[in-house]
Amino acid sequence: MTDDRESRTKISRRELIIIVLLVASAVINYVDRANLSMAMPQIERHFALSPLQIASLLGAFFWTYALLQLFGIVGWLTDRFQPGWVLFYGYLLWTVVTGLTGLATSFTAIFVLRLLLGLGESVAYPCYSRIFAGMPQQYRGRANSAIDAGTKMGPAAGVFIAGLILAHLGWRSLFIIFGAGCMLWLLPWGKVMPHVEPHEEKPLAQDFLEARHSIVKILKHRSAWGTFIGHFCGNYFYYFLLAWLPRYLMDEEHLSVEAMSNVTSGVFFLIGCSTLIAGWASDRLVARGVSPSIARRGMVAGGLTVGSCLVFSSLLTGHQVASLALLVFCCSGYGAFSSNHWAITQTLAGPTMAGRWSSLQNGIANFSGIIAPWVAGIVLARQGSSRLAFSIAGAVTLAGALAYGFLVWRVEPVDWEAS
Repeated sequence: MTDDRESRTKISRRELIIIVLLVASAVINYVDRANLSMAMPQIERHFALSPLQIASLLGAFFWTYALLQLFGIVGWLTDRFQPGWVLFYGYLLWTVVTGLTGLATSFTAIFVLRLLLGLGESVAYPCYSRIFAGMPQQYRGRANSAIDAGTKMGPAAGVFIAGLILAHLGWRSLFIIFGAGCMLWLLPWGKVMPHVEPHEEKPLAQDFLEARHSIVKILKHRSAWGTFIGHFCGNYFYYFLLAWLPRYLMDEEHLSVEAMSNVTSGVFFLIGCSTLIAGWASDRLVARGVSPSIARRGMVAGGLTVGSCLVFSSLLTGHQVASLALLVFCCSGYGAFSSNHWAITQTLAGPTMAGRWSSLQNGIANFSGIIAPWVAGIVLARQGSSRLAFSIAGAVTLAGALAYGFLVWRVEPVDWEAS
């Protein structure tokens, strides 16, 4: 089943501007969700927080962010209404919440604001997918890889800026400045946002019942479960490194703070570069007539297979150079996965179901942000070393490669009318 969106071979200037703005929103998305970690030492002292309260604040975002997508709520909103406006109001909410965090006067207030931040940011990826699903097939790899590269490289710049603000103005100014400054994005987005036609409008009760039925349709497809499991496993790799790599480099590879910072930044920069290259390469293959099943799925499964070599970390105790070389190798492969997994989902779901499918997929995948650090903490407590946690992350990543390789078959639009 194909449509005119699949047959188009050119991308318009307006679509290029839209992609640039969506990449900018993804950068801001990840900066806003990460700034609490940067500010936590000052917030901890200010409110005299316990370790349990700190953990609660750091995890609050993921509960609303994941659950609203898992239950299909934001996917339904994205499919029923104009995704450009859904993103507009979601973005407005998360930037307002970011600014209000700087005015919070208690642990409870910050906790509630983090829940609201997750609510606002939960619309982002379903909206991205719904918008990209209407663009030519041979541009989706680059569009998605640009989004993903922004989520990897953006926080590095955000950390640098946040460090300056924290050092000179304090944690409250950090949130107020980021919240107010990032609202400027709404001005150009309001002018160029795409006008994706919503589905036929029906009474809300009827539409909601049909949405539930459509979600059941998605869950019946084996390819959907391949993308759900594969994305969860791929996210596990990333969230594990995001949470655990700095501590590992200092405590077990005995790097200085400066060296740790350089290696960590370099690793995520490498993932971003690999993502861009793999996205460009897969688009070139599709443009030359290679089927998306081979080009997209090959990149994703192959990238996760390379990333799964992290499983050998436990064998390299005491070999610093070899351990770091393995880390670099695995991250270069991971970038190939992250450039193409959304393009697979957008192709399979098509414009009709892109928002709901992406919502379910991203909801499941982001529970890895809770599970991966928790597993690593248990391993460290029992083993006295986190190397086994790296091996576990490698094994989980391999499971993701198998999910994409054996559960996702033909990467082409599903015929929903026949489902």
